[in-house]
Amino acid sequence: MNPAIKNPLLFALVAVLIIGTGVMQGWNSALLILNMGLISAIMALGVNLQWGFAGLFNIGVMGFVALGGLATVLISMPPVTEAWSAGGIQIILGLIAGAATITAAVFAQRRFQGRKRTFITLGVLIIGFFVYRAVFDAGVIAVEAVNPAVSGYLGGLGLPVLLAWPVGGLLAAGAAWIIGKTALGLRSDYLAIATLGIAEIIIAIMKNEDWLGRGVKNVIGLPRPVPYEIDLQQDPGFVERAISLGLDPVTASTLYTKIGYALLFTVVLLVLLWLAQKALNSPWGRMMRAIRDNEVAAEAMGKDVTARHLQIFILGSAICGIAGAMMTTLDGQLTPGTYQPLRFTFLVWVMVIVGGSGNNFGAVLGGMLIWFLWVQVEPLGLWLMNILASGLDEASPLRGQLIESAAHMRLLTMGVILLLVLRFSPRGLIPER
Repeated sequence: MNPAIKNPLLFALVAVLIIGTGVMQGWNSALLILNMGLISAIMALGVNLQWGFAGLFNIGVMGFVALGGLATVLISMPPVTEAWSAGGIQIILGLIAGAATITAAVFAQRRFQGRKRTFITLGVLIIGFFVYRAVFDAGVIAVEAVNPAVSGYLGGLGLPVLLAWPVGGLLAAGAAWIIGKTALGLRSDYLAIATLGIAEIIIAIMKNEDWLGRGVKNVIGLPRPVPYEIDLQQDPGFVERAISLGLDPVTASTLYTKIGYALLFTVVLLVLLWLAQKALNSPWGRMMRAIRDNEVAAEAMGKDVTARHLQIFILGSAICGIAGAMMTTLDGQLTPGTYQPLRFTFLVWVMVIVGGSGNNFGAVLGGMLIWFLWVQVEPLGLWLMNILASGLDEASPLRGQLIESAAHMRLLTMGVILLLVLRFSPRGLIPER
């Protein structure tokens, strides 16, 4: 089929699925799927930049998504003045001492030679470590002791939450620069292992450093860029308009809020998609694909392959960080325990592969379609299993097995979809041109 006809039809199919969800299950469910689908499309776009443009196998996506979520807390939450008074300055001084120790060790490595370099470097690291721990640990204990049931952390800057989205991208980009400088020289399979390990380290820090974002106790009540439903329900003008349209004010307030999120997310997605398309069709984009297809030939033509890989790795990670900040804003809370590889790595890679690696529109399509299936497959599977088991006795072991198997329908369906796409359309639903 002509791509000019097929591609719009595929996007129209996704739209029909979401609209059908609204008609059959309610518009609240449809809008929730739409909002998370838009965020998933942005994540897939970031991974597509790394893999589709440059062939970088990054499976540490969840680490960059988590950093975007952390940025939401650091930017939008108000500072906890009691915690800052108790030990905030000590924590900052401890971090400065740690950074100074690393800087001094690097300087010693470059300045001295032979055994002298070894002894000086070890001395700097050992002394600096004890100074760092002495200052930092005292501050952490003091901060985490400040009303730990509802606080126990430093808080943020109290700025508008929308500022957290680009800051989430910057925070993820900074981490990507550090990771890229150390890991991008590795072969693709070792790079994958390294990025996954570093992502797990990021998640472990977020779970255990309560002073930073309350750890597994979670940060709730994050500011929102759209009105709260309760505020709309107490607005006489909004209630009057909802009633005039024949809507319940409670339902109308929920729909209004989710539509507001959808509009914001759509704007961000369109801007990033436009920028990605401009990059893809530029000389820089053609150079990246040339490096992807044959690094040796590109390097022989004078291209700095490592530097270009670092660029694309930072850009893709920044987009994932923006998506992570948006998702945390939508959830209204930071929950480090939910950052799991199954959801933030495997699923995003399925989106890119199914949609079409190397094609930005394919990544967006894959993000929307796979997220819809991820949400809907389990309830549909339960409905199907209930139908299949309807003729069996209540005490039948087979009936219980069928009902319990519905919980695994998501993984089964993702695997089947991936196999079918790789068999019949190995370049994805919207292949790279």
